[in-house]
Amino acid sequence: MNINKTAIAAAVFAIAAPALAQVPAGYPAGYQQLVDGAKKEGKLVVYGATDSKAAQPLIKDFNALYPGITVEYNDMNSTEVYNRYISEVAAGGDTADVLWSSAMDLQIKLAAGGYAMPYKSVEAAKIPGWAVWKDMAWGTTFEPAAFVYNKRLVTGAEIPQTHADFARIISQPKFRDKVTTYDIEKSGVGFMFMTQDAQDFPQFGALEQAFGTAKVRVQSSTGTMLERISSGENLIGYNVLGSYALVRAKNDPSLGVVLPKDYTLVMSRVQFISKSTKHPNAAKLWTDYILSQRGQTVIANDSKLYAIRQDVTGATTSAELIKEIGEKNIKPLPVGPQVTEYLAPAKRMAFLKQWKDTAGKK
Repeated sequence: MNINKTAIAAAVFAIAAPALAQVPAGYPAGYQQLVDGAKKEGKLVVYGATDSKAAQPLIKDFNALYPGITVEYNDMNSTEVYNRYISEVAAGGDTADVLWSSAMDLQIKLAAGGYAMPYKSVEAAKIPGWAVWKDMAWGTTFEPAAFVYNKRLVTGAEIPQTHADFARIISQPKFRDKVTTYDIEKSGVGFMFMTQDAQDFPQFGALEQAFGTAKVRVQSSTGTMLERISSGENLIGYNVLGSYALVRAKNDPSLGVVLPKDYTLVMSRVQFISKSTKHPNAAKLWTDYILSQRGQTVIANDSKLYAIRQDVTGATTSAELIKEIGEKNIKPLPVGPQVTEYLAPAKRMAFLKQWKDTAGKK
């Protein structure tokens, strides 16, 4: 999640429009009205916590399918997506048509708080039931939280296989000042993963103490953590977004990735249509595309974000990940209010205070 804002303006050439802007096979006959309405709007604004590099193949393919709609993609970190949107809506100004973020809890907080426009997507039935909330929010990916380590400097029994292993290993002097994870005050996905661990891992208190012993180094982006582990500045990373880590590790011989064997948290990037959208038809069209088999195939094979649909084939899919880890060890985080428990101000402040007093001590 790149914290630098970038905007991708996808240039569209209307010359190909008559041939390509067709209703996908199997869609209802009336869908052509939605396509025509989206083309008349001519624009879509997306706020996303997905790297621009991963979003570009989707934008390019969407434009191939539906010429005539310019997609303006704004790349931010997950907390920034939330804060910018809230402030723009409060001010009554222009804002995003679609929000797409890895901070599932913040997305659901917005959707449940009245900021989402209901839409019954024609593709929603093709994704798992836990990934759809009230025809307002949809999970779009299947991305694991992983341990990442430097293969040159961490070997053998030093490579953790479970969360208990991780806590034990980073307590060793070798790992002092060499452990990294997300800054849970600044990274929405980092906070969400850590609060979920607090519920799922019985020895979470010992893990926090181990982070404190190691003097953990925190970052707000996955890319920075991977760079520092690859260089050896850090030896090991915790709850690193596995989609980015696994793809990078294929081309970086310094990086090793472990999907924990006791349980592996799986995050799904949540998307919803803003109630304040100025381009509702384009937003609906984009939502259906992202959830479609075609869009999910691009997510898997080009964006490398792990498709959530079971009917998509390839290495970066939910089907392959489940096969690798085992269904009983996978813990998908549900798209629904369950993930927002720790966003209540008092509970959030208490959790952050506990983290600072233990894991965050210097």
